[in-house]
Amino acid sequence: MSTVAMITARGLFGRRRALMLLPLPLLLIGLAAICRAYDLDPSQWGTAVITGLGFAVVLPVIALIVGTGVLGSEVDDGTLVHILTKPLARRDIILAKFVVAVVATAVTTSIPLFVAGLLAGSAKLGVALALAAVAGSFAYTAFFLMLSLLTRRPVLLGLVYILIWEGLLGRWVSGTRVLSIEQYVISIAAKLEPTTLLDPKVGVMTAVVMSVLFVVVCTVIAINRLGSFSLAGETS
Repeated sequence: MSTVAMITARGLFGRRRALMLLPLPLLLIGLAAICRAYDLDPSQWGTAVITGLGFAVVLPVIALIVGTGVLGSEVDDGTLVHILTKPLARRDIILAKFVVAVVATAVTTSIPLFVAGLLAGSAKLGVALALAAVAGSFAYTAFFLMLSLLTRRPVLLGLVYILIWEGLLGRWVSGTRVLSIEQYVISIAAKLEPTTLLDPKVGVMTAVVMSVLFVVVCTVIAINRLGSFSLAGETS
């Protein structure tokens, strides 16, 4: 399992994909720093930067890049066959790649969100945003890792989920929020550090339970899906 994790991490950070992880976090920090430098009141920019950019764009897009990248490219180019020839349980392969994806996503997103929270309010707000980002990293990466095994267009479907389900329906159709990871993250952050900059739409208990369900269900589906792959690279 550790060998798979090391190979996955080396492949993830050794490709151009790693460079794709930097612009959005830097943009988030840059916008927060500019607003702070001009001495703007956080009530004027905090919600737009933290929720509108941090939670709605930076966290899910980074998770999409990482979650679909740790295994999706191996499915497409056929190198998955080499992994399947190893004497490893399918569960161990998925869990190793999931752990790498979560760590990469959490580190890349929690740091800029902490900085944004620090500039917008206090260190306590920064910590709350960072912890919420870590929780969201688990749910998002599990979901996108699953998509990479279920379809050949995981990035496209992931963007549909981020832009349409969360970005459009999640804001205007209340019934869809229960399946919105973005709403879970906002609720968790608001519970950890109540602030007018965050406007949670679902209860914190719902957010926690649904986040855990996302992780468990998506991971189980991914393990079962990988188990259906034959050494020819096809599903049985």
